[in-house]
Amino acid sequence: MRLLPILASLVVATHPAIAQIAEAPPLETSKAKDDGGGVSSPREIALDNLLSERESDKALETAIADARKNGISEQAILEARFIYHVDRREDDAIAAMLPDFMKQRELFKIEDSEIFSVKEDWLAVLEYVQAIDSLKKGNKNAFKSHITEAFWLSPRQASAFAPHIERMRLEDAMRSVKIDFTTRLAPLAAGDPVPLEQLMKDRKALLFHFWSPLNRESESSMPDFVIAAKALGEKGIAVVSLLPDDSPKNLTAARAMIQPLGANPPGAWLVDSRESPLARDLRVQGLPVFALISNEGKVLFNGDPTDDAFWDALTKIDPQIARPEIHEKSE
Repeated sequence: MRLLPILASLVVATHPAIAQIAEAPPLETSKAKDDGGGVSSPREIALDNLLSERESDKALETAIADARKNGISEQAILEARFIYHVDRREDDAIAAMLPDFMKQRELFKIEDSEIFSVKEDWLAVLEYVQAIDSLKKGNKNAFKSHITEAFWLSPRQASAFAPHIERMRLEDAMRSVKIDFTTRLAPLAAGDPVPLEQLMKDRKALLFHFWSPLNRESESSMPDFVIAAKALGEKGIAVVSLLPDDSPKNLTAARAMIQPLGANPPGAWLVDSRESPLARDLRVQGLPVFALISNEGKVLFNGDPTDDAFWDALTKIDPQIARPEIHEKSE
């Protein structure tokens, strides 16, 4: 079994040694070296390329074809597909792999694995895939059963399981939340409090953008947000950037941060209420966060702005809404 640069925390957790090399430079594809300093065999190069491919589905299929030609096992190929989709956060694709995982369950041989050191880690991943499939189908009981079994089989992978548990709990909590559009919030710049219903007039939905100038991710994602806010405003979505912290330091930094956006930055820029904060109602724990609200005040999405589910929710409001071209995030 070989330890290769794998980005997926789920797989890194199965081998502590992987964590030490996960930040290694990309593998060379033409002159890969083995641990002894010699030139690797075609099989070794094919395996390296297979397990490190993250560029595109087409590139992965090319790597898989080369792997098969060089005698790489179907077990290792299945593992490569899995870490590819985990690294790319493609839950739909992970759920779609369930039939292949169920088929491989009876065929699994530890000697054919290129990732797992013990069978329990493999079985934990099988449970994880079943949990993701249940999550996509909205089967809470099945999700809980599979994710609990995954944790029992491989406790070291808990950090990979936790985000999905948190997501399901958040979705459950949001079902009982209803935003009061009579709520009045103070503008970030100056002026009288603005009622949300005023911003919602003739709009299809409302998007809250929770952010902070003291948050690195909020700062780095601001150019992308501005592009998205402009595009959504043109499609009839009210956009409200909401500052959760009204401390003098935060207010000063926030005003300075949006100054380059000009006199009329896209959307409304407001400060959350201290007495009845929307951030508390929407369980905002990290920043930045998007919360998409329907005309009836129901929560349609609440989570990371980069989550594909956000754009899926928007297309249900208006099929003409498309994700705009955005800048690449700096590391």
